[in-house]
Amino acid sequence: MPRFSIVVPSHGVAGRLSLALDSILAQSFGDFELIPVCDAPDAPAADVVAGYAERDSRVTPVHSPPSAGLAGARNTGLRAAVGGHVLFLDGDDVLVPGALAALDARLGETGDVDVLYFGHERAPWWEGEPAEPAAALLAGTPRGAFSPGEAPRLTGVALPAWSALYRRAFLTERDLTFPGDHFTDIGFGGLAALRAERVATLRTVVVRHLVRRQGSRLNLPGAHQTELLDQTELVLTEAVERGLSAERLGPLFEQLFASVLKTAAHPRRLPAGRRAFFRRASALYRRHRPAGYRAPGGSLGVQHRLLASGSYPAFRVLRAANRRAAGAAALLPRPRGLRTRLRYAARRRLPLDPNLVVYCAYWGRGYACNPAAIHAKARELAPHLRAVFLVEPDAVGSMPPDVEYAVIGSRAYWDVLARAKYLVNNANFADAVVKRPGSVHLQTQHGTPLKKMGADQSTYPVVAAATGSFARLLARVDRWDYNLTSNRHSTEMWESAFPGSHETLEYGYPRNDVYCTASGEDVARVRKELGVPDGKKALLYAPTHRDYATGFSSGLDLAEFCEAIGDEYVVLLRAHYFYDGGASRGGGRIIDVTGHRSSEDVCLAADALITDYSSIMFDYANLDRPIVVYADDWDVYRETRGVYFDLMESPPGRVARTPEELAAVFRDGGWADATATALRAAFRQRFCQFDDGRAAERVVRRVLLGEPPESIPPVLPLAERVPAPAATLTRS
Repeated sequence: MPRFSIVVPSHGVAGRLSLALDSILAQSFGDFELIPVCDAPDAPAADVVAGYAERDSRVTPVHSPPSAGLAGARNTGLRAAVGGHVLFLDGDDVLVPGALAALDARLGETGDVDVLYFGHERAPWWEGEPAEPAAALLAGTPRGAFSPGEAPRLTGVALPAWSALYRRAFLTERDLTFPGDHFTDIGFGGLAALRAERVATLRTVVVRHLVRRQGSRLNLPGAHQTELLDQTELVLTEAVERGLSAERLGPLFEQLFASVLKTAAHPRRLPAGRRAFFRRASALYRRHRPAGYRAPGGSLGVQHRLLASGSYPAFRVLRAANRRAAGAAALLPRPRGLRTRLRYAARRRLPLDPNLVVYCAYWGRGYACNPAAIHAKARELAPHLRAVFLVEPDAVGSMPPDVEYAVIGSRAYWDVLARAKYLVNNANFADAVVKRPGSVHLQTQHGTPLKKMGADQSTYPVVAAATGSFARLLARVDRWDYNLTSNRHSTEMWESAFPGSHETLEYGYPRNDVYCTASGEDVARVRKELGVPDGKKALLYAPTHRDYATGFSSGLDLAEFCEAIGDEYVVLLRAHYFYDGGASRGGGRIIDVTGHRSSEDVCLAADALITDYSSIMFDYANLDRPIVVYADDWDVYRETRGVYFDLMESPPGRVARTPEELAAVFRDGGWADATATALRAAFRQRFCQFDDGRAAERVVRRVLLGEPPESIPPVLPLAERVPAPAATLTRS
């Protein structure tokens, strides 16, 4: 039997789960079993956990459906546990080095107590000093094992479940499980303290709690807030049944109602039913108030007295006064010009148009990428919706004639932004755009992240300087309702780069649908449009942007490259869209396709891709055609831009570091040999998970038509997909 069983629920924390698991498996004390609790075998966290289970026999994952909540996940892990003591660690928290050794040593001093409370640290997600919330409660406790009555303020309800170690036999003998769906730590912690006979404390920090930017899910508005009263009543009822002494009942009562009043004083947590919440809380207060209880002083004491009297109108007035005293709300960024600001504000007072969808791609560059693919599918599945694309003035000429548009900054632009029910973007809307209640913002993204993105860029000075205010970036993230992803890697990285309360949709990228739906005729048509000569192999060269460079430089002499590889090839040059200035850089066997509207068309036309670190490689991999990585400055790029994984260790095909190596790869056939094919197959398994040709349909049905998740078409397995045929190559 292991000394410890460590239960780690993982719902919604796939991006940070590795931190928790690594912190456990790196402990110097190794006598434990690790029980990650995943939603299902195919859930995002399950992929993360599977690798750990393969490498370490102490990792034994179990499954609990998301509908069971945090309480259900912990109870499932507890039922699977066989260790002498149980530790519940959340999936986005970590054990500090030496934590398990410290717990083992402390148990050696105190004996097998029912509950061992320990210190924890709250680490701000961005910046600021860590805090130790439990320090004051633990400071005055006896040094050895003691009965709970000797430390009456150690009630259990003010500490999270992961700040204590529980003797497993105590939990099973006293039938202790996590109650309810929400605020379960309060119920479990309170009942554990009431039923325990011997407890002890360890005043050093054992767990580092990594505070989420979006805060606790319990602070979100909704009907679940009333469950706080359920947990409060559960604990107080048992306390009364056990005849708890007044010395212990007073602190328990005060700590419970501190949480209740905190919720009652925040109207945003209770969008409806505030009066009913207050009345029920008042009834609980009067029923369980200990004899001789004295309310605290100050404003909090006034709230206690108003709750005791059941005076909701007076409490509401006090709440409003306190909120005004806390300071004026931060000023929202606004459109430029007084007349425009007033017009936008006036339009926002009108009802949302339930059939209006606003699309934008690449900050207004035109009809492109995921927004365009979603729009096209919406025309088919939801023809009742009116669509308006937002474009910059110089992109108006490239818009399809049958697509309605509004020029960015115009009156029409602000009018549709004020009224639209749905807003779809692959980048971000302007800071001045206000997220209206009831509106739905879909962030589609425009690539799979190799390079660091969002908040993860902050430690890379060159990129951080170009990004601007991270606070403003994250304010834009707060508007998102949904975030689209094309593979499990992106799911994890977006969670780190763009922390927020939005829902992740693992539906694939709609723009990539064409790679599974296009025919040979489509490929031939695009090649003719681009001017690819019949019988020639077209190599798409698509280098990415360098944050440390000014202007476009391919880093490769394409004329010399073409001369070195023979005349059976032509090169399609597609520079990063930052450098689409309209001027051609081509000539001879080099065809400049930078200005072509659709990168998907360009990929369809190409028989192989040459790129450096551009995210186009992840999209192109869906075609199952050869990819060659030209990495002449990988070390510099990795250090200045930051990357999420080592591309040189997991490339999608052959890697060349010099122009000579690149030419040799094509002269000797290495670009399409068995080794290149094997590398591409592994890459596709990792990064082509959800792009099966039906991503746009899934998005339209779920987001624009509001169909339930269970009715959305499932993703077709990779082995069953048939990519669009290449013009001159035979796919193995």
